[in-house]
Amino acid sequence: MRLLLISSSNVHGYGYLDHPEQEMKSFLAGKKHVAFVPFALEDREAYTEKVRERLGRMGFQVSQVKTARDLDSEAIFVGGGNTWRLLKTLQEMNMLDEIRRRVRAGTPYIGSSAGSNIAAPTIKTTNDMPIVEPKSFEALALVTYQLNPHYLDPDPTSTHMGETREQRILEFLEENTTPVVGLREGTMIRVEGGKSTLLGKKPARVFVRGRQPVEVEPGTVLEEALSSRL
Repeated sequence: MRLLLISSSNVHGYGYLDHPEQEMKSFLAGKKHVAFVPFALEDREAYTEKVRERLGRMGFQVSQVKTARDLDSEAIFVGGGNTWRLLKTLQEMNMLDEIRRRVRAGTPYIGSSAGSNIAAPTIKTTNDMPIVEPKSFEALALVTYQLNPHYLDPDPTSTHMGETREQRILEFLEENTTPVVGLREGTMIRVEGGKSTLLGKKPARVFVRGRQPVEVEPGTVLEEALSSRL
């Protein structure tokens, strides 16, 4: 499998999909056509046009996925938005198995935010509000760890008294055993040859049940970092 799991399409100081552009071009080298899955946002047409224009400037042709047949492409890109809506729609349209089959057969997969969330075993570590109710939390399970895109560090000057992102992930690990990778904005994971390599300019925060969270630097192979913590 080949995956590029981006924490976010937008990063402070950059335009839409600017920060991962070089990695996307490298990842899709030799490909021209990308099937875009817009189900995480309500206005699918406007979303597709936005992605079509942006990827067009990278040299790619984009078609909108409306049925499972539209997944027949050189690559698949699942955009960000609300993870709950995305998963519910994919379940209702019977697309999860088809995406999983194609990606496991070698079709490159790019996810951003919600699109990265669904590459995990479940969506239990998404930050999104559950605006709809999917049939289950089970997702594509293309990787063996959970993802938390847009991972946010505590602000020591904040007066906010609610849970931090870390506290919520630790609550997840009270009830679940799957490790969690907190992906800060501006970072991504490239999966090739059975290895998940952290890319970007920031470390990721790795959570394993029963262990203290640790920081892992860009260039780290996550499977090695996780196995050393288990």
